[in-house]
Amino acid sequence: MYLLGLGLIFLVMKYFALGPVAAWEWWYVLSPFALAVLWWSWADWSGYTKKAAMSKEDKRRQERIDRNHDAIGTVGTKKKR
Repeated sequence: MYLLGLGLIFLVMKYFALGPVAAWEWWYVLSPFALAVLWWSWADWSGYTKKAAMSKEDKRRQERIDRNHDAIGTVGTKKKR
């Protein structure tokens, strides 16, 4: 996402001829977009995106379970078998 934001900033600066970016060639200005595509491709291919989503869901589920245990007062009352 940072690469996409950087690419948009460079694009606006090049279009309005602001700062040193105005003198850059277009492929320099557009390179963050290509890097963002490469990052997203790698993240999907490697499973990074899925792992991050599953981790986030697991954390939310555990927080909900802990919150419910606190609400009914059963924290630490589990019997050992």
